[in-house]
Amino acid sequence: MTETALRAASSASSAGSTSKPASTRNSGGQRERSRGMNGFLNVLQRTWLILVVFAVWWFASASSTNIFIPALEDILASLQRDLGNGVIASGASYSLTNLGVGLLLAVVAGIVGGLILGETKWLREIVDPVIHFFRSVPQAALVPLIIGAFGIGQGPKIYTIAFACMWPVLLNTIDGVLSVEPTIRKFSKVYRIPPGLHFRRVVLPAALPQIVAGIRVALPIGITVMVVSELFAANKGLGYYILNSSATFQVPETWAGALLVGVIGYILSVLFIVVERRILGWYFKSGAK
Repeated sequence: MTETALRAASSASSAGSTSKPASTRNSGGQRERSRGMNGFLNVLQRTWLILVVFAVWWFASASSTNIFIPALEDILASLQRDLGNGVIASGASYSLTNLGVGLLLAVVAGIVGGLILGETKWLREIVDPVIHFFRSVPQAALVPLIIGAFGIGQGPKIYTIAFACMWPVLLNTIDGVLSVEPTIRKFSKVYRIPPGLHFRRVVLPAALPQIVAGIRVALPIGITVMVVSELFAANKGLGYYILNSSATFQVPETWAGALLVGVIGYILSVLFIVVERRILGWYFKSGAK
């Protein structure tokens, strides 16, 4: 009798569990559709102006007779051709490698230096004039000097990108460290928290939003210096592609290279925003923008 009751209860429970997911699936499907629609509207909100600009550019340049302002159709045709034959792909791979390595070096140096300077007042006061001197120098102006000093290989281009990108990361890290609440610092001292744990659990989380903001500022600087560094004594890269096309009066190709750099910059910025939202989810949930 007991086994029969248990089997009946089990069958009733399984029946309920099989009937319940139907409504769950319906509500889940509605949520998925709603999320998909919201995602589409979000993408449209971010890209509608770009689409309008390209549409205006297409129709305005269609009847252009100025050789230096070719039709957008010709620019896109040149871009498609050189993407297909691998000319742009190899150049983009070379350039993005330089950008990635240079930016990584800048982030490491900027964060480590910023944490040390932010926590060491006397050292910060000594090097502060030097920092502000170098950050005031136009980074593009240093490109020929660095390449002239270290050679024309890939290394000097990476050093140039790293040098240019380091300053916003360094300064933002210092500001982030200085923004740690004094009460939190006193709490760490009172409870004698070890320096390593203090950095990991107190200073770094408090400074992280500022650090990420510094990397966001450094990204377009790195793209600019990446292109400029390839205009000097280079035989590959997107900058070289633009320079060579301009020197041989291949105007559509010149525009295609510049357009591709802009597209790459936009894509990298969007990807960075996605990563930023992942890393600083707690920060944005607190109401920060």
